[in-house]
Amino acid sequence: MRIAVLDDDPSQTDLVCQVLTSSGHICHPFQSGKEILNQLRRESYDMLVLDWQVPDLSGPEVLRWVRDKLPKTIPVLFITSRSGEDDIVEGLAAGADDYMIKPIRRSELVARVQALLRRAYPIQNSSEQIVFNDYLFETRSGRLTLAGKPIEITQKEFDLALLFFRNLGRPLSRAYILEAVWSRDVDIPSRTMDTHVSRVRSKLQLRPENGYRLAPVYSYGYRLEQLTG
Repeated sequence: MRIAVLDDDPSQTDLVCQVLTSSGHICHPFQSGKEILNQLRRESYDMLVLDWQVPDLSGPEVLRWVRDKLPKTIPVLFITSRSGEDDIVEGLAAGADDYMIKPIRRSELVARVQALLRRAYPIQNSSEQIVFNDYLFETRSGRLTLAGKPIEITQKEFDLALLFFRNLGRPLSRAYILEAVWSRDVDIPSRTMDTHVSRVRSKLQLRPENGYRLAPVYSYGYRLEQLTG
């Protein structure tokens, strides 16, 4: 999962990112509220970890923007040194899903993050078979069938297709797709991604007449939409 972390203390963002990276997540640290907002306008993240007290924009101010502008399903964890009941109520009222009091305990951070991600993305933790209408993804074997008929597909194409279906209707930035599918090979040519997207669209028959549209989002990335009617 791709997680954005906001704290004006670099040692704190280093600690949080170290813990989350060791748990298999991709972590992006930010030291100011304006910096993270600028990035949130351009990039996609699966979760946010926000400090309460940031000099330029407070955690609650960032959170209110997030709840107003971004999908409501994105989980937000507050990390704060403020332990008063009124402070906690204010954070939750602003739209936080959970909170932790500093100093951070590593195992608790991992447990809370995993719990929020499971709640927000339950299909990510389902069985080895994931179904979307006529599409059946078998995650262990990398096998994909459409209406019972197998589709010849590479592992990268499988991963890319599953990423789109798991984020149906959500615009995904090119950087997000790159990290999610190619992770350790981030220097691939831009054309490589476009070629894979084109193959996925063709092999899975993601066309309007079949109820889906896999379309580019100008100067951003791609989005898979399910069409109605």
